[in-house]
Amino acid sequence: MNTVLKDKNIVIGITGGIAAYKAADIVSSLIKQGARVKVIMTRNAMEFISPLTFETLSGNPVYYDMFSRSGAWEIDHISLAKWADVIAVAPATANIIGKVSHGIADDLLTTTIMATKAQVMFAPAMNTNMYNNSIVRENISALKEKGYIFISPAEGRLACGDVGEGKLAAIDDIIQAIADYFSRKQDLKGKRVLVTAGPTREYIDPVRFISNPSTGKMGYAIAAACASRGADVHLVTGPVSLSPPDGVNIYSVETAQEMYEKVMELYPSCQVVFKSAAVGDYRPETYQTNKIKKDNDQLTLTLIKNPDILKELGKQKKDQILVGFAAETQNLLEYAIKKLKEKNLDFIVANDVTKTGAGFKEDTNEGLLITCEGETIAIPMLNKNEFAHRIIDEVLKRSPRLIDKNH
Repeated sequence: MNTVLKDKNIVIGITGGIAAYKAADIVSSLIKQGARVKVIMTRNAMEFISPLTFETLSGNPVYYDMFSRSGAWEIDHISLAKWADVIAVAPATANIIGKVSHGIADDLLTTTIMATKAQVMFAPAMNTNMYNNSIVRENISALKEKGYIFISPAEGRLACGDVGEGKLAAIDDIIQAIADYFSRKQDLKGKRVLVTAGPTREYIDPVRFISNPSTGKMGYAIAAACASRGADVHLVTGPVSLSPPDGVNIYSVETAQEMYEKVMELYPSCQVVFKSAAVGDYRPETYQTNKIKKDNDQLTLTLIKNPDILKELGKQKKDQILVGFAAETQNLLEYAIKKLKEKNLDFIVANDVTKTGAGFKEDTNEGLLITCEGETIAIPMLNKNEFAHRIIDEVLKRSPRLIDKNH
C-alpha cells in the first residue's frame, strides 16, 4: 500500500472517450491504496461504461446529474468541490479540457472543477491528431500556466487504428502522479520563500525604457509550486502580463533599484530564495523628464551599473538557501559555475536561451542545476510548472535542514 494515498479524498472525473473503461482500474487501485474515492461521470462517459461499475468499486454513489442532491442540505458540485483533496479527470477528452480552459461550467464535472480549491489533474486520452491540434495544445498550455497538472498520454496504437501520442497514460503512472502530488504537497510548510520574477525596466524618458524579453513565466511557476507545497511565498515581480499565483504575496516593481530595495527588505526573514528575475545590469546615467525628440540622427546614452542583487544576497547570506539563475548563450557550464562561486550561491539553474523551448517567452524549459559542491543535475525539457517542481525537488533533496520532520 502507498501510505501517502491513505485517507485522501479523491474525485475521479470520467469523460466520454473509449478509455473510460480504464477508469475502473484507476478507482480500484486508489481504493486498494487506502484512498476514499468518489466518481463524477459525464453523460457521454455513461455511453461507454455503466455507473454501477464505479459504485461497486468505490462504495459510493456515482454523481452525474447537475441538479440532483445526495444530501438534504447539500448541492453536489459544491459538496464534492469541498470534499476533494484532488480531482483527477481520467480520461480527459479535448472537450473537457477546452471547456475548463474557457471557464465553461455546463455539467456536474465542470462546475465541480470551477468550484474547487483542490488540485485538478487531467490525464488526456484522444486521437493523436486531435491531441496535437493547435487549439487543444493551446488549451492545455493555458491550463498548465494556471497550475493544472497534466499526466502526459502514452504513444501507441489507438482505438481508431491510428498510431501516435494520445493513449491514456498507464494506470500505474496515473496513480503515481497523484501520489507524487501528495508526497510533496506540504514539504515546504512553515517555510518563508522569496522569489523574484520577470524583467526590470530602466527608463530613458517618460515613454522609453531599456528592458529584456523575460515574461516572468519561470518565476511565477516557481512561486506557484512553492505555495502549493505549503510555503509562505513572497514574489517580487517586474512588469509582466501574468495572473498572480494563488496564495502568494505579490510585490510589483519596475526598476532594478526598486527590486533591490524590496528584496533586501524581505531577505532576512526568508529561508529560501529563488532569484529568477532577469534584472537589468545597467541603467541610463540621466533620466530625461520630457520625451526625447528625434532631432538628431544619433542618440548617445551613457549607462551605469545597477546594484547586483544576487551578489549582495550572497554577501549577506546566513543560513538561507540561495538559488540563482543563469541565462546564457554560450559556455553554459563555465559561466554558470563562475556565477555560482562569485555570488556565494548554494545552487544555480543554468539554461541556454538560444535553444528552442528553453528561452524567454517559452512555456517549457530545460537546463542544469549545479550545486556549490560541484554536482550537476540535468533537468530535461518540461513545462515550466513541472520544471519548477523538479528544481524544488532537487534543492530539497540536497538541503535536509529545510525539511521539517513533522510534515
